Amino acid sequence: MPAAAPCAPPRVVPARIAALREDLERAEYTSERVEDLLGPMAAAALRREQAVPALRALAAIDDPAARLFELFTLGHQLDARVLDAVLPATGADGARELGIVALDGERVRALIDLAPYAAQDDLGAIRWWIASDLAELATGAPLHPEHVLGVGGASLTLASITPRERVGTALDMGCGCGIQALHASRHADRVVATDLSERAIAFATFTAALNGIDLDLRTGSLFEPVAGEEFDLIVSNPPFVITPRDAGIAEWTYRDGGRGGDELLADIALELPAHLAPGGSAVMLANWEIAAASHAVPSDAAASQVEGDDTAADAPDGEDWTAHPRCWFEQTGLDVWVIQRDREDPAQYAETWARDGGVTDRDEAWPAMLSAWLDDFASRDVAGIGFGYVLSHRPVTPGSEAPRTAPLLDLEEVATTGSGSLGAHLARAFAARRALAALDDEALLEHRAVRAADVIERRHLTPGAWDPMLIELVQGGGLGRIVRADQLLAATVGACDGELTLGQIIGAVCALTDTDPQDAAAGLVGELRRLIAGGMLDLAAPAPDGPGPGSGPGSDPAPGPVPAEGVPA
Repeated sequence: MPAAAPCAPPRVVPARIAALREDLERAEYTSERVEDLLGPMAAAALRREQAVPALRALAAIDDPAARLFELFTLGHQLDARVLDAVLPATGADGARELGIVALDGERVRALIDLAPYAAQDDLGAIRWWIASDLAELATGAPLHPEHVLGVGGASLTLASITPRERVGTALDMGCGCGIQALHASRHADRVVATDLSERAIAFATFTAALNGIDLDLRTGSLFEPVAGEEFDLIVSNPPFVITPRDAGIAEWTYRDGGRGGDELLADIALELPAHLAPGGSAVMLANWEIAAASHAVPSDAAASQVEGDDTAADAPDGEDWTAHPRCWFEQTGLDVWVIQRDREDPAQYAETWARDGGVTDRDEAWPAMLSAWLDDFASRDVAGIGFGYVLSHRPVTPGSEAPRTAPLLDLEEVATTGSGSLGAHLARAFAARRALAALDDEALLEHRAVRAADVIERRHLTPGAWDPMLIELVQGGGLGRIVRADQLLAATVGACDGELTLGQIIGAVCALTDTDPQDAAAGLVGELRRLIAGGMLDLAAPAPDGPGPGSGPGSDPAPGPVPAEGVPA
């Protein structure tokens, strides 16, 4: 089936936009309201891209929000008089002037998807309306190459992992419909949003105007529209999908970067340092190719499942998924944390992105499309494709944060997820990693630590036994890490309440267990680093007088509480 031809993007007509906003508010066209109208079965079916239960559920309901959702998301035509009643201030004629509907005689059909959006951040509840091209659910046809995507899974992921501290300037690079820029507007004084697609910029402009949000929107590729500018925060869901070149395969502007393999991310990494202000952070989603074991490059920096950490997925022997991300970022001068969240083999990857474009295994183009993808990966001996998060930070000035000899480059695989705010958790854990990089083991043991409130201990015992066969430290929030522990580590973590230094705690635990404190410290310090880096322990201030009596393993604990001040990151 041919792709649906794109319509002209919506137009911003100030008076009409104000009227439309008033109508949408009056109709209670919100995510919560639509979910209630649909009911659990139809809502669940929609998440599987099945519209029939939703159409059946809404047809029996006389409600303005039901009619709007039928029209703008499900592709159901309405009588023009019904739309006049549902949007009384705008009317069918006003909606047509905005370019969001077309009139076919007495019937009205949507030209765009206008969907309610809801979220929650530190500033409170969010309720917006997001304009994008009609999805396959409404058109029944594959997506056009210039399709402007609405809020999908990747958009929600990026929004969830982005820190929300107050900043002066923010950049949303590759903004699409503008959802990340809207989020940034809540905690940035000025937001610039860029996209190669003029249609995407037009949709983002309409969305921003409809929600009364001021954005600086610019058309251009990657960092070209912001040449010479620096930002305190950069967020990007770049067009990272790896697509065969010169194979007759359709390319979608919203997801295909126009480079061979994963070269687009290499280009972004190269330019990123010049656009991050001192102290600034960047958060991106990315794909990277993983070479077959015979072509993997051994490296001391290669990440793997660490001993005692059960949050990493198993990878084929000999593969080094870190090779490409490490190559991209090791010379940037930035502190970088790369987290691989998922991995697909070439066939899985090809199937995923063929279906994303609306092509299925029932279509004539399916075999040739998958073969082109597999040929492309085989030409570079690609065994897998990784997906994950890339967090970057630019030190304020070289050496000002801590006396480190090299920037931080952490690469790890974590497949689990906990509850709560992932963005805030990742920001704290990244700051902790930067602080740890400045501390040798002796200095670390002079610091105090506090066990995170969401960390619990889980013990596995054979029925009737006293001694556990397995002890696990379990993180309820953040990335939901699970770390295997012995009695000594569990006791040390349990005593981390900010009162004593780590060295003092180890000394006290060893005195109770008749363990050599020096040997214990040597074995525990790496585990404590891992727990701090994972956000399971929060690093606090060192002892006020530095090392001395009572501060190291084997010494008597020093009396008296010490405030747990944050360590500068």
